Amino acid sequence: MQVKEQRYENCILCPRECGVNRYEKTGACKVGAMLKVSRAALHMWEEPCISGTEGSGTIFFSGCNMGCVYCQNIAISTGKRGKEVFIDELADMMLDLMGQGANNINLVTPSHYVPSIVPAIKLAKSKGMNLPIVYNTSAYEKVETLKLLEGLIDIYLPDFKYLDSESGKKYSYTPDYPEVAKKAIAEMVRQVPKVEFDEKGIMQKGVIVRHLLLPGHLREAKHIVGYLHETYGDQIYISLMSQYTPMSDFEKYPNLNEKVKKRNYDKLIDYAVSIGVEQAFIQEGDVASESFIPEFDME
Repeated sequence: MQVKEQRYENCILCPRECGVNRYEKTGACKVGAMLKVSRAALHMWEEPCISGTEGSGTIFFSGCNMGCVYCQNIAISTGKRGKEVFIDELADMMLDLMGQGANNINLVTPSHYVPSIVPAIKLAKSKGMNLPIVYNTSAYEKVETLKLLEGLIDIYLPDFKYLDSESGKKYSYTPDYPEVAKKAIAEMVRQVPKVEFDEKGIMQKGVIVRHLLLPGHLREAKHIVGYLHETYGDQIYISLMSQYTPMSDFEKYPNLNEKVKKRNYDKLIDYAVSIGVEQAFIQEGDVASESFIPEFDME
């Protein structure tokens, strides 16, 4: 049984504040009020301290409030693929993943379902689920919505996509992305201010900020790394990703038709080292591959 949630009736959960009654039609996130999950399974391709050797218990939610032109999860971000589930079923998925040996419960693109995720986490915990909860997000989040999660999320795993509003506008229809993401990440660090690992090196608490280097955007990437290090220092980890994979032919954005050049990624790493970044994850070899993109087959 699904309890009607008032916050979905005039939805302003995300920065787009579309005000849609998601019980009647889809919002800017491209989904309605019913939880929609496209995959719940062990995932091996997160940062080493998240996946470990056992895997991260990822739950991929359908829909997204961003609309990035280069989206690598296009199969589900449009909200077209996925299975509708009730809150108690979501809680059972968490328990099942724990039973499979997952290192954590990893909620992927969850912000448009926060009012349903909160009771699901509490229900799972009441049934014995004791794994760290990871909130895996684009960082296009409202602080007010994040505050609903305080005390429930152990690890925040946000992107920091753009520091230039023109990039946000051009690629994700979000000219306000830089300021929104700055405030969101600040709230995440406020909630989880210290990084903790267990004896196996698996993160139990903390914030890891990801940046996916886009072709032709090395300068912006350096500015992002500089901002994060200057603002948070060793309070967070930074994950520098080179796995950008062209998903279609971009006539309007020719730079997006190619993978990231190794020399440019190396320059980003060198820059991070030069300014004193020590807590970082980097990728080695040719990782621009669809192996990072799961089959969204409702597993």
